[in-house]
Amino acid sequence: MQRVLVIGSPGAGKSTLSHELAARTGLPLFHLDKLFWRPGWVERDRDEGCAELAQVLAGERWIIDGNYGSTMPMRLARADTVVWLDYPTSLCLARVFRR
Repeated sequence: MQRVLVIGSPGAGKSTLSHELAARTGLPLFHLDKLFWRPGWVERDRDEGCAELAQVLAGERWIIDGNYGSTMPMRLARADTVVWLDYPTSLCLARVFRR
């Protein structure tokens, strides 16, 4: 387990789990939101975000959390482990509203 994807619905707990995995394994953690958005939720140029993601994927050790379906094929091609948080919609929505 050196290249890990954590995926799931908003509110499923991707970031929480990713932080815990990073703490326990020492793997560097990357959030797709930080690669594709600038501070203040200003969208970054898509090609720029994909280029940064490609650099992360070229590494031998990482945890990446987030969905971004258009980047899924490139992430799956490099991952050796995928954690899919598949919780009921009602639970995920409750967590989102609690935030």
